[in-house]
Amino acid sequence: MKKPSPLLTIGVRYGAIAAVLSIGLNVMMYYLGRHPVMISPFLDFRVFLYGVFIFFTLKEYRDFHNAGALHFFQGMLGSFVMVATAGVLGSVLYRIFGVFEPDFVPEYIKLMTEYIRGFPEEEVARIGKDVIERNLEALPSTNMAQLASSYLVQSFGIGLFISILLSVVLRKEPKPE
Repeated sequence: MKKPSPLLTIGVRYGAIAAVLSIGLNVMMYYLGRHPVMISPFLDFRVFLYGVFIFFTLKEYRDFHNAGALHFFQGMLGSFVMVATAGVLGSVLYRIFGVFEPDFVPEYIKLMTEYIRGFPEEEVARIGKDVIERNLEALPSTNMAQLASSYLVQSFGIGLFISILLSVVLRKEPKPE
């Protein structure tokens, strides 16, 4: 049996660590009174967390397994493996947490309803009253699977930007012999 590429195994290892840390931070935030789903993805701690773990994934592969060289496509592949592992595993752990914490989704629905109802008139006019009403009507049917799916999609969105950036920054051509 062929041994998997170090790029894949390193990405999976760091992705699993990132997923556990991410969900641990989400759970901690929830119990400290700040609902994690109410935070903008742009201000999400996953931006920093994924940045750190993508950096370590690519650096370890480049420095210890690829003779100091890293091509852009290798950086993107390693980043994708790390982010996919962190996103999928994190999404699964998020769903498990939702099963054991029955107030998680109802509290989100309550907070989001208050948030949407608190929009100023200018914002309501810009977005459209019918769009806001449709969102308010759909909100009570929200479930943990939808929140976990949203977590997964946001993870890929966050990871894509960071992956491109770090794949360029850490890229090194092999030294000519």
